[in-house]
Amino acid sequence: MAVRRRLLPILASLGGACLIGLLVYGVSAQSASRTLDELVHTGKHPRAPEATRPLPRLGAAGVGTLASLKGKVVVLNFWASWCEPCQVEAPLLQRAQSRLESLRGSVLGVTYEDASPDSQSFVRRHHLTYPNLRDNNGAFARSYGTDQLPETFIVDRRGNVVAVSRGEIGQAFIDRAIALAQSS
Repeated sequence: MAVRRRLLPILASLGGACLIGLLVYGVSAQSASRTLDELVHTGKHPRAPEATRPLPRLGAAGVGTLASLKGKVVVLNFWASWCEPCQVEAPLLQRAQSRLESLRGSVLGVTYEDASPDSQSFVRRHHLTYPNLRDNNGAFARSYGTDQLPETFIVDRRGNVVAVSRGEIGQAFIDRAIALAQSS
C-alpha cells in the first residue's frame, strides 16, 4: 500500500512531464502557413501581406515598402547570402530586373536570416541593381509563410499575389512575371 502511494505521484509527474514535452515539440515543429499558396492555387489572388511594413534598405539609409511599388508588377524574392540556390538565381533575377523596368515592373529582394555585411557583399558580388530590403526580425517573411530559402512571389499591379514559388525559380517563373507586366 505504501508503494502505491509513492508510485502515484511519480506516475503523475512523469505524465505531466510528457505532456509538457509534447506541447514544446508541437509549438517548435509548427510548419509555416501555406494560406497564400492555397489561395493562389485555387485562382484567388489575395492582397500581398504586410505591404506597408517599413523595412530597412540594405546598404542605404531609410526604409522601403512593397506598397511603394504599387502600380508595378513585382517579383518579390526572399533570399540570404548563405543560400546556394539564392546564389544561382541571383543573375536570373538581375536579368529580369532589366526587362521588368522597361515594363513598369521590378524585382524586390528581401534578405532574411542573414547578417547585413554578408547581404551587402552578396549584392555587390552579383551586381544587383534592384532594391533590396532587410527583414530584421523575420515577421515580414513569416507573413508570406516563408520558412526556407529562396521563396519568390509575383505581385500584380494592384498589390495581389498571383504566383508563388517555394524554392529556386527558373526562367519560366520570370516569364510569367514579364507576361503579366506586358499584358497589364
